[in-house]
Amino acid sequence: MRYRQLTPDIEVSEIGFGNWTVTTGWWGEYSEAEAVSLHRAAFDAGVTFFDTADAYAEGHGEQVLGKALAGVRDQVVIATKFGYDISDESTANRRGQQERAKDFSLDTVRNALDASLARLGVEHIDLWQLHNPRMGHIDDDALFAFLDEARAAGKIRAFGVALGPKIGWLDEGVHAMRTRRVPAMQMIYNLLEQSPGRELLDTAAQTGTQMIVRVPHSSGMLEGNLTADTVFPKTDHRRHRPRSWLLEGVQKVAALDFLTGSGRTLGQAALRWVLADPNVATTLPNIYGREQITEFAGAASVPDLTAQELSRVAMLYADNFGVTPAADQTTKVNA
Repeated sequence: MRYRQLTPDIEVSEIGFGNWTVTTGWWGEYSEAEAVSLHRAAFDAGVTFFDTADAYAEGHGEQVLGKALAGVRDQVVIATKFGYDISDESTANRRGQQERAKDFSLDTVRNALDASLARLGVEHIDLWQLHNPRMGHIDDDALFAFLDEARAAGKIRAFGVALGPKIGWLDEGVHAMRTRRVPAMQMIYNLLEQSPGRELLDTAAQTGTQMIVRVPHSSGMLEGNLTADTVFPKTDHRRHRPRSWLLEGVQKVAALDFLTGSGRTLGQAALRWVLADPNVATTLPNIYGREQITEFAGAASVPDLTAQELSRVAMLYADNFGVTPAADQTTKVNA
């Protein structure tokens, strides 16, 4: 494993583990024992950065993370998020990925911090992130004053912002970096989905913000295992995507075969592409089995992408990888 600085005093593994895949039911069902086991396997493979949120199954994600890493707390970096009202019963039956109610009021945020500390079983959180904030939340001086107080009190080591998509995204990210100088920011960014990540990275280069990149494999597309005939399980969130996403994605991936030379898998090449940017501190690939842990942790041992490979990717992206967008954007993947 290779390591980078997330902040001047927080070092993280280049490959992290975002535990929404094994705690929310959006990537299949996992027992608590299965989820704990995968966390421990990731740690054994050199992963030291673990990300969760209080909104992941109403605190279950934090509880699983705390249980899995209790014995190695001083060897890992724990990140979690706040800002959603997980006690709001009116959102318990929301459909699909509909957003739940937000609550960044000081009393709620203060209680959320103590609740997260308790569920994680820790005395401090290494990185506490605003979860999909809107402009008004970023402009809330009282909120950021509280974050400074929590850091001074030793309850958090650093705070950051986790972005969208579509729920607080490019404008919010740029504004947070420029006006709040947040040291760390989380976003979606990958070979196939480069906007607005590229714009956010340009701002990060100016402000010194270090980025946490999630979904570096475009929801599994860049693992290279999907075909036009792939059928996703009923509990897999990708069933909700348009079938055009699958068909176009498979065509795009076919144009990236040149990245699998030098002993790299496509999944490893996708991670090294993201990590080619100096303002990316760590990545959060979707880990849903031990085979992903082995492959993704192994990305540390493969060669970085060459300047020629990076240039070719840029040219392909500019041409939409030679793929003509499908007219039908409504039919679901496994309808």
